[in-house]
Amino acid sequence: MNRAPCFSGSKARVQLWSNFCPLMETCSPPANSPDAVSLPRFSWKMDDDDDDIPQLSSHTLAALQEFYLEQQQREGMKTSQGFNQYSVGSIEEDWQLSQFWYSDETASCLANEAIVAAGKGGRIACVSAPSVYQKLREQGGADFSVCILEYDRRFSVYGEEFIFYDYNNPLNLPEHLLPHSFDIVVADPPYLSEECLQKTAETIKYLTKGKILLCTGAIMEEQAAKHLGVKICKFIPKHSRNLANEFRCYVNYASGLD
Repeated sequence: MNRAPCFSGSKARVQLWSNFCPLMETCSPPANSPDAVSLPRFSWKMDDDDDDIPQLSSHTLAALQEFYLEQQQREGMKTSQGFNQYSVGSIEEDWQLSQFWYSDETASCLANEAIVAAGKGGRIACVSAPSVYQKLREQGGADFSVCILEYDRRFSVYGEEFIFYDYNNPLNLPEHLLPHSFDIVVADPPYLSEECLQKTAETIKYLTKGKILLCTGAIMEEQAAKHLGVKICKFIPKHSRNLANEFRCYVNYASGLD
């Protein structure tokens, strides 16, 4: 089954309107769209002398050069002796899936919150939130267990803790994932739409014993309360790349994010 591109986990969510990577200037969908978000596109500059040959604008070219430099640096880190497979960014963002990871600080904050909320020996489920999963594993604590439910099969490198997940089939889960078997569920639905949130909410409510930590757009506050009974937190999550869409955290328990 083909699935439209989405942000995965740590990630901010917008739907791609083109097949090009989001190094480009942004444009917005119609103002009356319920899912109006900033969307990536190419910006072309045409020379007067040659109208048939498109050229990247100077802004886009500079961003492209910066991207390739960062990519080279990451590849160099991967071949170094001290490479950590659980560090945020060890699996690169796939812009064909519209992936944007949390900043290291945000991933750490959310991971620490999940550990405290789960309690000693607690179980944590990360639904479409790979950055949080990676940070939990990077910390290497023995007082909790964690699994990652994710559409991107590259995360299967994490072995039995990886569970393939498609929000379009919210309860299509392995038999060993028993209902209400996780002390907290951390989720970051892949689209800023009520339809996606509602389906992801089915998964969350099936898995959690009660506690929910949701990360999604600020525009989803009303829908988050409606489908999950969560309230917005003071803490504002950040991503490793600046995004036009404001993101927030939501919980249904007394958390350390206020």
